Amino acid sequence: MADVTGPISTLPGASHSVPKGQKCDQHRRRPAVARIQGETDSMGSEMIDMCQECLNRHIAWKKSPEAAEHRKGTCEWCKNPADDLRDRRDFEEGMSGRIYRVCGACVKKEDEQLAAEMDEFENSLDDSYDDDDGLD
Repeated sequence: MADVTGPISTLPGASHSVPKGQKCDQHRRRPAVARIQGETDSMGSEMIDMCQECLNRHIAWKKSPEAAEHRKGTCEWCKNPADDLRDRRDFEEGMSGRIYRVCGACVKKEDEQLAAEMDEFENSLDDSYDDDDGLD
C-alpha cells in the first residue's frame, strides 16, 4: 500500500496521478506507472502504486470471470439479488460518506429522481422571473 488518504470523494478503482519517483508496491525497484484507489471508507482510502506488469494484471483481472463474480450479490439499497453491483455513495451522506454496493436498477432510479428534482428546481426558477414590468 503506497499511501493512505484522508476523506476522499472518489470511489475504489479510480485512477490518480503517480507521485514523482514512486515505486511499485509489489516490485520495489520498478517505477510506478499507475496509482489506483483501493479499499475506501468514510475515513479515507488506500492507494496502490503499480508498475506496468502489475497494471496489466489489474486490467486483465477487471475483465475476468472472477471480477464478474465480484459484481454479484445483494443490493444494499433494494435488498434484491443483482449481478451488476457497483460502488455508490448516498449524496445526502456527503461526498466522502459510506460506500454502498448498489445494483444498476437503484442507480438508474436515483439518477432519474435527481434529474426530476433538478428539472422541478429549474422550472421554479423560470417561473420566479417575470419579464412583465407593467410598462406596456
